[in-house]
Amino acid sequence: MKCYMKLQQLILAAFILVNLSDSSLSQGFRTPRPSPNASVNQLLGVTDITIHYSRPGVKDRVIWGELVPYGKVWRTGANEVTSITFTDPLNINGNELAAGTYGIHTIPNENEWTIIFSKNTEVGGSSEYKPENDALQIKVKPQQAEFQERMLFTFSDLTDNSAIVNLNWEKLKVSFKVEAEVQSIVLEKARQMVDWSTPMQAANYCLQNNINLDEGMKWIDVSTMINENYWNLRIKARLLEKKGNKQEAISTMEKAIGLGKAMENKPFDFDQMEKLLVEWKG
Repeated sequence: MKCYMKLQQLILAAFILVNLSDSSLSQGFRTPRPSPNASVNQLLGVTDITIHYSRPGVKDRVIWGELVPYGKVWRTGANEVTSITFTDPLNINGNELAAGTYGIHTIPNENEWTIIFSKNTEVGGSSEYKPENDALQIKVKPQQAEFQERMLFTFSDLTDNSAIVNLNWEKLKVSFKVEAEVQSIVLEKARQMVDWSTPMQAANYCLQNNINLDEGMKWIDVSTMINENYWNLRIKARLLEKKGNKQEAISTMEKAIGLGKAMENKPFDFDQMEKLLVEWKG
């Protein structure tokens, strides 16, 4: 009887182990971290800024100069290194920084902090920090602030194109300014959304098939309005010539050839277009 009960216990234990190893269960089970993860997001104009970090507590400890030593690289929190992501280029305290994700390391001192934006976001702690991965370093002055038990990142002083990023912990606040060229970013996004190639292809279809030449001219005008270049100007010149506008066709082709000469690699049909221009000039 005892052997039978032990066998049952073994079978039950094996059943539990098998079920615990199931990926869906193991991924769903978590234990609390002493320094819980957090994130904060701010939309600046059309640019998303997100900070992922952990929130260590003071817990009656001396933070600055002891738990966080002065003069040494700190991962700016606990657990994984803190990271900041922005979807468009920003100015950080007046310094340009490309869009992307950066690890935020800091070097605290009593009267001045160094804030480091690192291209390496995979490090797990300050001991893995490598200066060669730095994208930007800035100097900031720490300020006295109201007591904050758990480390906290906030955005403040929001305007149409700028905000202040604040790190608060214990009785200290460290801040830096982020600025976006909002108008330039919006216009650049608009340019990327509008395609000059598609209307050029429509115009070229009219040219190659000798149909709807007036409509073809409208399509090519749209294309050149978006981005005037060798490819669409050579089509516009040929459409003009086909419609009988010889002089305008010549001047347009001359402009196309000038742009073609300036290209790093000569266009595949460049010699053909030069020959066509010579024929038009007679």
